[in-house]
Amino acid sequence: MDLALLRTFVTVHRAGSFTRAAALLGLSQPAVTSQIRTLERQLGRPLFLRQARGVTPTSIGDELAHKAAPHLDALVEITETGLDEDSCLRTLHLAGPPEFTAERALPALTELTGEDGQGFALRASFGNAEETLEGLSAGHHDLAISTAQPRGALLTATALCDEEHVLVAAPRWAEQIGTEQPDRKPEPALEKVPVVEVHESLPFVSRYWASVFDSHPTAPGTVIVPDLRAVLACAVAGAGLAVLPRYLCAASLERGDVVALHEPAVPPLRTYFLVVRTGTLAMPHIARAHEWLQQASADWC
Repeated sequence: MDLALLRTFVTVHRAGSFTRAAALLGLSQPAVTSQIRTLERQLGRPLFLRQARGVTPTSIGDELAHKAAPHLDALVEITETGLDEDSCLRTLHLAGPPEFTAERALPALTELTGEDGQGFALRASFGNAEETLEGLSAGHHDLAISTAQPRGALLTATALCDEEHVLVAAPRWAEQIGTEQPDRKPEPALEKVPVVEVHESLPFVSRYWASVFDSHPTAPGTVIVPDLRAVLACAVAGAGLAVLPRYLCAASLERGDVVALHEPAVPPLRTYFLVVRTGTLAMPHIARAHEWLQQASADWC
């Protein structure tokens, strides 16, 4: 059996789409369709059910993928290991949220790109979870950091770390409203403080209110800036309250630039996931970065 046909088949199985598989393989969609039909003729059984959006594997298709994928991944690993040892610098394309990627992931990964590093160059791009996972699925990135756990067989996610969210504001706001808040109900004074956020929908503040107070915030966003580092700067300047990851505002809290307006017994958490296309951990430079970030994350929690 032609290994190229099996490779195409496994890619379609993981992608759930001829179109997406074609993009990942660098082939045209008709070429992918032709290869799958050829393999189906050789086996005498259908491997996929064609649907309006993508394809669904038959039971035979699932069985073949389960048997063939590990062996194909192993062949890729053998091939890529040889390239990694004998060829020039490999390039790792990383994507993730701007703040976490800049503050956590990039400083950790640059340790692998120095003079005594492990042989890869680094290219990074920023985006929200949806944009990042779409780019990874389309083959634009090798490794992604996401706050959303992907579904389906194309992407494989590993929990990386949790971040704690803190309700903060400049000291003058704390003096005005006090910092002793009940666990399940925000004080009326707290509801009157202007809000600094990354989006009009107030994702961080709304998540905090729902988790801690079991309610929804009533104050609209006064300052909206699409970067948590800018949100922190505005909060320090006194623009209003903000909900921020503790790692991002820890130094400001220690200096007293901002103070915590509330200390819940169980603080809200958000999980970050390290995501790759299934099978690509067979490539040494991706596997190395994946392992390195997991090791580094032990100091982030």
